[in-house]
Amino acid sequence: MSNPSLASRVRGRFRPVNLAWLVVMWVLLMGELSWANVIGGLVVGILATVLLPLPAMPLSDMHISWGKLLVFLGTFAFDFLVASVRVSWLALRPSGPPRTAIVNVPLRVDSEFVLTAAVLLYNLEPGGTVTDIDIANRTLTVHLLNADSEADIAREIRAIAKLERTMIDIFERTTR
Repeated sequence: MSNPSLASRVRGRFRPVNLAWLVVMWVLLMGELSWANVIGGLVVGILATVLLPLPAMPLSDMHISWGKLLVFLGTFAFDFLVASVRVSWLALRPSGPPRTAIVNVPLRVDSEFVLTAAVLLYNLEPGGTVTDIDIANRTLTVHLLNADSEADIAREIRAIAKLERTMIDIFERTTR
């Protein structure tokens, strides 16, 4: 099997949409739309794309259930509002700060994409943060903001398991 040439490898990782996005981010970071910032963004974007490539994510077996995805997005928006209200109440309630906890939660996902999506979505919701992912042992380490009772901890672990099941249903072909 022959090794692909440098030109084909560079061509394979160069994506005009990604470059445009990097230029926009660079201009926003600089805080001013000018030719110098656009050209600087192009240079930084091209260098980042060519010199610091991300590994390809295996998406060949990906299956997206669009109906389930749309339902999830609506549910996620509602859950996001509920979590925001809970965290606001924790900050404004008359008692002291809540007890926190760090818990390990087992994973069942097969796909790195699904794992990434689940962790990103969980981190977006207020109230908990994934602090470590142990791929070898299929475990998430999660910091929970509200761990005043065992019921609070169990509720968050169930929420993580539900999010994981939903991501599996939406993106993985295998049934569980």
